[in-house]
Amino acid sequence: MKKNEEREYSIAKLIGLGVLVLFVVACLWSAIYQVDPGYRGVKVTLGKVEKVSLVNGVGVKWPFISDVIQMNVQTQAFTDSTSSYTSDVQTAGLRYTFTYDLNPDNVHVLYESVGEGYIRKKVTPVLNDVLKDVIGRWQAQDLVANRDKAREQILTLLNKRIDKNYFRNLTFQIISLDYSDKFETAIEDKVIADQRAQEAVNNTKRIKEEAEQKVISAKADAEAMEIKTRALAAQKGLTEYEAVQKWDGKLPQYMMGGSVPFINLPSGK
Repeated sequence: MKKNEEREYSIAKLIGLGVLVLFVVACLWSAIYQVDPGYRGVKVTLGKVEKVSLVNGVGVKWPFISDVIQMNVQTQAFTDSTSSYTSDVQTAGLRYTFTYDLNPDNVHVLYESVGEGYIRKKVTPVLNDVLKDVIGRWQAQDLVANRDKAREQILTLLNKRIDKNYFRNLTFQIISLDYSDKFETAIEDKVIADQRAQEAVNNTKRIKEEAEQKVISAKADAEAMEIKTRALAAQKGLTEYEAVQKWDGKLPQYMMGGSVPFINLPSGK
């Protein structure tokens, strides 16, 4: 009996030692944390957030009672859709992409104030208000033609209204802008009508310019003809003068029509 009791005691002792070793290992494992590159850590001990953001790497915390939440401080993006009214009361369906970085020095404050749902609580309400504000400034057709300008207005307001303590490096891109099929057809018809009207104006200008060119060309031809006529008249007188200077006084023996070339001689009586 004594040997059995000793054996049982030894087994229980080994089991207790094994449990102790496992407990120590678990404590050591629980006391070590790791923050990955591109993240900052938020240490929470018994529900209390420590007033510092942990940089990436390995560190030590209280085992079992402390936890480290990793907050992504890399550039993040999300895509969403919304609708809003233009100034002429047309419903504009907007699909967009919004990108941002978290301020790595203040992620612990952000986590303590709103938790991990910071986009839904801090960004989305401001974003929706800004979109309604900017889209409401534009008429529907002008918004289509000035989409990039509207995007710049949206981004400017976002930078003013979103808390810079938590968010930075904001960008905003409009993926698509849609209206009702009926309104889009009306816009297309108006664009086509405007194009045709502009073509008519251009044709009118072209015809007017061609007519003006013809008038200018006709005037130039008339002036050229007048100059040529005067030149020919002057040339004829010069030719007769030179012929007289070279005449030897003899009349040609054969003449056509009874006329004397170049000069008119008085008839002898």
